Amino acid sequence: MTVQNQQKALKKQVAPYEKSETKKSIIQIVNTVIPFFGFWFLAYKALSVSYLLTLALAVIAAGFMIRTFIIFHDCCHHSFFRSRKVNKIVGTITGVITFFPYSQWGRDHNIHHATSGNLDKRGTGDIWVMTVEEYAAASPMLKLGYRLYRNPLVMFGVGPIWLVLIKNRFNRRDARMPEKMNTWLTNALIVGVSALLIWAIGWKAFVMVQGPVAFVAGALGIWLFYIQHTFEDSYFEHDKEWEYVLAAVEGSSYYKLPKILQWVTGNIGFHHVHHLAPRVPNYKLEEAHKNTEPLQHVPTVTLSTSFESLKYRLWDEEKKRFVGYSAAKAFAKKSSRMNMKPKTE
Repeated sequence: MTVQNQQKALKKQVAPYEKSETKKSIIQIVNTVIPFFGFWFLAYKALSVSYLLTLALAVIAAGFMIRTFIIFHDCCHHSFFRSRKVNKIVGTITGVITFFPYSQWGRDHNIHHATSGNLDKRGTGDIWVMTVEEYAAASPMLKLGYRLYRNPLVMFGVGPIWLVLIKNRFNRRDARMPEKMNTWLTNALIVGVSALLIWAIGWKAFVMVQGPVAFVAGALGIWLFYIQHTFEDSYFEHDKEWEYVLAAVEGSSYYKLPKILQWVTGNIGFHHVHHLAPRVPNYKLEEAHKNTEPLQHVPTVTLSTSFESLKYRLWDEEKKRFVGYSAAKAFAKKSSRMNMKPKTE
């Protein structure tokens, strides 16, 4: 069997799971969104007792915000409900809760799926990755910018704030009118709900609760996205050699989490399944993984080993793996020696 036929066969094996079940989707909304509001309210009430208690409850609420984001995420793939209209309505509402515009983010994310691991199509909906050769040839300012971008304090500290306050609030220049209107609607609803809460409980209480909830959820969300594409033997190829199925199963990790964290994160740890078949709803990802034998041999990252990915900075095209900045220095020295060698006739 050729590689192409093997890839087609793999997609065919997963195809039966690409159908949402309305009952399961509704149950997930109930057991996710209602607890989110409940813990948010408890965090507010705890302000009169102890701010440490508020922060503890805010972290739990942040967990349910992440789970709400997974619902939003599935709606963007039109996999949560069979109706595209219902997906858009639920996606827009959950987008308000999570501060993400449905149409804008959905477009960028779908491009990410179509180009993940493609070295010639980087830049939309993904994490900035430079190759060793690119970094070695970059200007000092570009190197500084890249180092800052991939610094954990910036990525997981500044990143959530930048996403919520800036990137998600503005449309791209070439956005079509429906996408622009959805972003404007999302922004208006966020402002309206925030204003109503500030009127009801005061701006200080609102910031003290919503601030840590949104920040923790945002930081953990970025971490999940980062870890599932940044592991040592990931997948990156130039466009001519790039294969969608290989990019999905080799360039997306299986993040094996404890059951409670798997539930909170909506099974997104089965990222290889999701990239292979985006129309599989989150509550069927584990089932698809367990019942599809080839998917059980993909790169696996555990909670403890995932922190090793923080040291991976650049993609080495020759070795086909992530490396640190020192590899760029070695590459630059090697290139310098090669250029200094006298040319033979």
